[in-house]
Amino acid sequence: MQEDLIEDFQRVREINLMRIKTAKEDGQKVVGIYCTYCPQELIIAAGAIPVSLCGTREEPIAAAEEVLPRNLCPLIKSSYGFAASDTCPFFHFSDLIIGETTCDGKKKMFELLNRIKSVHVMQLPHEKDSEGAFELWVGELRRLKQRLEDELQVVITDEALWTAIDLVNRETAAARAVCDLNQMDPPPLSGLDLLTVTWSRGFSSDKGEMVDMLNGLTAAASQADTGNTSVVRPRILLTGCPVGLGTEKVIRLVEELGGRVVAMENCSGYKTLELQTGHEDADPLVALARKYLKIPCSCMSPNTYRLELISRMMDNFKVDAVIDLTWQACHTYNIESFIVGELVKDKHLPFLHLESDYSSSDIESLKVRIEALLEMTEK
Repeated sequence: MQEDLIEDFQRVREINLMRIKTAKEDGQKVVGIYCTYCPQELIIAAGAIPVSLCGTREEPIAAAEEVLPRNLCPLIKSSYGFAASDTCPFFHFSDLIIGETTCDGKKKMFELLNRIKSVHVMQLPHEKDSEGAFELWVGELRRLKQRLEDELQVVITDEALWTAIDLVNRETAAARAVCDLNQMDPPPLSGLDLLTVTWSRGFSSDKGEMVDMLNGLTAAASQADTGNTSVVRPRILLTGCPVGLGTEKVIRLVEELGGRVVAMENCSGYKTLELQTGHEDADPLVALARKYLKIPCSCMSPNTYRLELISRMMDNFKVDAVIDLTWQACHTYNIESFIVGELVKDKHLPFLHLESDYSSSDIESLKVRIEALLEMTEK
């Protein structure tokens, strides 16, 4: 039963590609997004379909390097390469692309991407606790609302926005419930299953259906036989840069070497799952701004919430070690790894910082280092 449900998540991308194609033919609009800072609620309230864009595979990087420098983050190059080569169907169907200034590389890449398709860039404050930063972010949400209304020829009402907020809140809670299953010992979901579920969410054109899928998996996995409990496998927390299907090599290696990735703090994992949009504010845009500005991305300085989240996850998921994965040239996560390492070592747990790219050229060296980490958990 559980295996069948995981297979359903594996098919989400393919099924929803056909649905989006049909929706486009019927006149519905599609908005492509690259980052969790983009408020999907505004897109849904505009009657459009929000969809995550491709940036987790190595194949399009060669096309990107005809324009972009080679020593750039592979996530940025993969994203641009898919667009430039027109090999990401979700980008192809998008009527508008929404970017954000989470790093200098993406900010400049969006200038070039705008030559291919219309791009709206949200100007993100890089500290979140001041009144000025909050006012700036509320203003950016108002600017995005106006751009969506102009581009899609719609009016986004407060009523529609509150309805979309409640829908996204339900999906977030359902996704968190799935991830929290792995607090069990042994965990019912493998790291690859967990990645499949969390990553596939971004490609669903029907969030109500996704909520049902997530709740169904939670119910099934809660009752499933977790197998031989006498086999002890080191429980690993993965943190760092975004990971998706196509860039899952670290998760795969951990599990092939006898460990189990029980939780992922990354953008594609738990990073946003504690965040809900409240109803305390009369203005839904203000309510959205409060939630999205709390996201603990390494572009924020300081980024204390990320450390608090990792600390709780180490306790709640009863992890034996932490792996911090940084994609090459991602300077903010690379620098922040030092602080994360201090946190983990203060809890007397093994810590491993890996810097890699999307290629398989470093598989053997990664294997050696991960194997050494797993051996440390046995002491």
